Amino acid sequence: MKKDTLCVHGGTAVDPSTRGINTPIYTSSSFAYLDGAETIYPRYFNTPNQTAVVRKLCALERAEDGLVFSSGMAAISSVLLSFLSRGDHAVLQRDIYGGTHHFITAQFERFGIQFTFVSNRSRDIAAAFRDNTRLVYIETPSNPLLAITDIKAVAAAARDSRVTSVIDNTFATPVHQNPLALGIDVVIHSGTKYLGGHSDLCCGAALASRALIRRIRSSAVDFGGSLNALTCSMLERSLKTLALRVAKQTQNAGRLAQYLQTRPEVSAVYYPGLESHPDHAVAAAQMSGFGGMLSFELNEDRAQLEPFLRRLRLITPALSLGGVETIVCAPKDTSHAKVSSAERGRMGISDSLLRLSAGIEDPEDLIADMEEAFSFEGTGRGTDQ
Repeated sequence: MKKDTLCVHGGTAVDPSTRGINTPIYTSSSFAYLDGAETIYPRYFNTPNQTAVVRKLCALERAEDGLVFSSGMAAISSVLLSFLSRGDHAVLQRDIYGGTHHFITAQFERFGIQFTFVSNRSRDIAAAFRDNTRLVYIETPSNPLLAITDIKAVAAAARDSRVTSVIDNTFATPVHQNPLALGIDVVIHSGTKYLGGHSDLCCGAALASRALIRRIRSSAVDFGGSLNALTCSMLERSLKTLALRVAKQTQNAGRLAQYLQTRPEVSAVYYPGLESHPDHAVAAAQMSGFGGMLSFELNEDRAQLEPFLRRLRLITPALSLGGVETIVCAPKDTSHAKVSSAERGRMGISDSLLRLSAGIEDPEDLIADMEEAFSFEGTGRGTDQ
């Protein structure tokens, strides 16, 4: 089945007694265990609602099995600590989500785990492997600069060195990119973003082979980052419109990227759908669409971001991304606030950078909003929506 069909029908658990077309919500945290094939418990990641979501995500990501978590960071930390132990070494792409970067720098050392940050170039990643390297972690498109990493090349290098490969696929979504089919071992999503898609859920997911998920599950059960039934049900409902939402968000992002290139106040636009993007060809080869995220830098004379953000009336300065509404943020104050200024500089994140998550509004309304924010000399954020 095609992605649009899988979004709607994949994973649905039909109750034979009512034959409802939606998966029922099983609110129990306690399940009888006598005569059961397995012991069901929310922290074991095996309740009916957790399983329904996993089946849908597996269909979309072409995975054998998976787990849903209470947040994207719960998924990331559970995966990384399932494959890394004291004395092991990990190679990680430098340009990644700030929360992931902070987790690595704040926690790995005290667990005795060595790590190396490198560029997103596959040759640099492979060159950083050591005898004790056990895991490589990439993020493409990256947060917030939309850098593109050659997934096949990294997966091949990891396989040759018997290193487990992990990717954060949040920006691309399973609609536009399927890293398992390109050789990656484990795919992670911050479901809070596009999978949930309405800025009202906090969740995460990891997808892989059955063997690797068994290994992750054994650690995740101890870490306790499971997802409750009500959130699972809302996530499953949101996934039914994932392909529709992402198609519109991608269309809008491309239109906004083209517009921003014309503004004299903007010194750079980062969007892999632009032919001017240095990795446009790689993105076109491994993605079916370029996604709904972009970032742009204001000129030095516009480096004070707050006045521009306050003049926006429709686009909202807010945390997170992937919702139906268009939002914008300064990574230095939000996604990468816990990363030092020096390290942000090494990552290429300037203080004048803005990250934009395109929603599903009419793009002309969004352009008009930015047009006014660029040109209007007044102060204060408007109230008309």
